[in-house]
Amino acid sequence: MSEIKPVESWLTDMDGVLVHEQQAIPGAAEFISALIDSGRRFLVLTNNSIFTPRDLRARLRAGGIDIPEDAIWTSAMAAAQFLDGQRRGGSAYVVGEAGLTTALHDIGYTMTDVDPDYVVLGETRTYSFEAITRAIRLIEAGARFIATNPDPSGPSQEGTLPATGAVAALITRATGVEPYFVGKPNPLMMRSALNRIDAHSESSVMIGDRMDTDVVSGLEAGMRTILVLTGSTRPEQVDRFPYVPTRVVDSIADVTPLVAEYAPRADR
Repeated sequence: MSEIKPVESWLTDMDGVLVHEQQAIPGAAEFISALIDSGRRFLVLTNNSIFTPRDLRARLRAGGIDIPEDAIWTSAMAAAQFLDGQRRGGSAYVVGEAGLTTALHDIGYTMTDVDPDYVVLGETRTYSFEAITRAIRLIEAGARFIATNPDPSGPSQEGTLPATGAVAALITRATGVEPYFVGKPNPLMMRSALNRIDAHSESSVMIGDRMDTDVVSGLEAGMRTILVLTGSTRPEQVDRFPYVPTRVVDSIADVTPLVAEYAPRADR
């Protein structure tokens, strides 16, 4: 951040920035404490649509980091907010888990497999061939196709798992219909997060571990960006992209001092 402008709000990715395989990355707990102690507005973002914020808080706390439930923003919540703005009180056939169905119930959507307005695809630990087939037939019959995020795969202790993007590609190949992806790198998720905490892009920063999702979506939403090197993007890959983050640091521990350093002058 060569030109120091006050930072009033912070957005950060979760996996690869704050946690790795459900264990807190060194410095993550201190970063969250610095945000809370300073009174800065912040949200922790994740493309994972499996869990509700309550579930995620419990999982994070077990890994050594305590994040308030209302400071967690998932692609499922962003998708629900998007659908609420598009077609209030609509209906959906959902392929996903509690994080997605809960978010849709919270906006008053009806879950149905009979003539739904939308097919909404999210992540699940066990994709059902029957559910995917039903989704394909409903889309062929006219349902609009929404997906929470384009991530093709995700990690597990046993190895790579297919994720929303891979299953969306299967459905698209079968139907010829492309989904609208709500989660990162769609800047819509960034803007919905900013609106959630009443923040402005010019006074906000996005922290992430992936150039192709976190950094580009933050950039396109008009925010400054920080890339941490504890996740997906390796140092030698940064210069391969046609855009650059505002700052590159080794880990979230290097960001903690910036909370005070870039605070509005009156708060320093």
